[in-house]
Amino acid sequence: MKYILLALLLLLAACNKQDPKAAEANAAAAAAKAAEPVTVKTATAVERTAERAIAVTGTLLPDETVTVATEVPGRISAILADFGQAVRKGDVLIELDRTEYDLQVERSRGSLNQALARLSLPAYTGKMVQPDTTPGVRTAIAQFEDAKFKYESASKLVKTGDISADRFNELEKAMRARQSALDGARDELRTQWMSVTALEADLKIAEKRRGDTVVRAPFDGVVGEKLISAGQYVKDNMGILRLVKVYPMRLRLEVPEAAANTVKVGTPLTFTNDAAANVSFDAVVRELNPSLDARNRTLTAEARLTKADTRLRPGMFVQVKLVTDRGAKVVTVPRNALYSIAGLTKMFKIENGTARLITFVPGPEIDGFVEVPGDLIQNGDRVATSELPSLTNGAKVKQ
Repeated sequence: MKYILLALLLLLAACNKQDPKAAEANAAAAAAKAAEPVTVKTATAVERTAERAIAVTGTLLPDETVTVATEVPGRISAILADFGQAVRKGDVLIELDRTEYDLQVERSRGSLNQALARLSLPAYTGKMVQPDTTPGVRTAIAQFEDAKFKYESASKLVKTGDISADRFNELEKAMRARQSALDGARDELRTQWMSVTALEADLKIAEKRRGDTVVRAPFDGVVGEKLISAGQYVKDNMGILRLVKVYPMRLRLEVPEAAANTVKVGTPLTFTNDAAANVSFDAVVRELNPSLDARNRTLTAEARLTKADTRLRPGMFVQVKLVTDRGAKVVTVPRNALYSIAGLTKMFKIENGTARLITFVPGPEIDGFVEVPGDLIQNGDRVATSELPSLTNGAKVKQ
């Protein structure tokens, strides 16, 4: 079209030197030529199924982070892991001087064995069975049975007058006294046994505290920080190492309110990171916050990476692609039907031999076809794919 206009301008310039009749004839010829239809190639707009997705940001987090500390105070004799070192669950990380705790165990064991000896029981070996009797209880039983026999014999003799009533009363009182002594011996046995069980508990506590002088890794991980050196005296629960469980890594993201209902447990995600250009990673949503953040109206979700990758580290900032609709119906046109100039994307829809200009922001490209947003074009419409720079809005065309 611009070439036709140029020809008209040249013709008008020439007309200044020509006579009016010649200029008028040339102008009529140029106008007739400009009115001729432009021959173009066309293509059909096609409806396709496409994904709808939004881009959100997220942060990679370790699965677990713990500050390793001792449950008992003491002087550190050895730290067996250092910064950046990988450890396995159960590996010894820290050892405290256990001399004092060994002495506490021996003292508790001695007190327990002393109490067992009072009950005529063997030294402690790890298992105890409450005794039914002791020498004191057996003596009390014998004395009671003797007193009972004498009482029962006297109860027969007092009826025949062979013993006096006073003597019979004395024997009855003696039997009751022996009964009380037997009951007291049995109560003493139960009391002593309770003391024994308490001393056993003290021994187990002392053994546990001695065992707590050795600190083991609670899970597979990497030492992220060493806070204290060997030789220092530490109190109980004082942090010594920081252990990080890198895998399975967590991906925490904030989902806008408008897309909150599209995210569910099990929803797959893809994300990218600047440290690994042109590489996409996969994750699956595992946890959702039950409520939205009232400040920014977003839903916090946590996903787990499907596999470990050394290019990813906790603390990284990532860009997440969140698919909101996998079956959206969109209308697309061939890529060569688009014409871009001065930052604008144009397309010409052919209707009844006329080119109609459509200016729009193109959507994603699918196999060489570009999505046209909104209702600008319908499935089956024809669009021009050639002579695009020559076309103008309303220009006549032929195919």
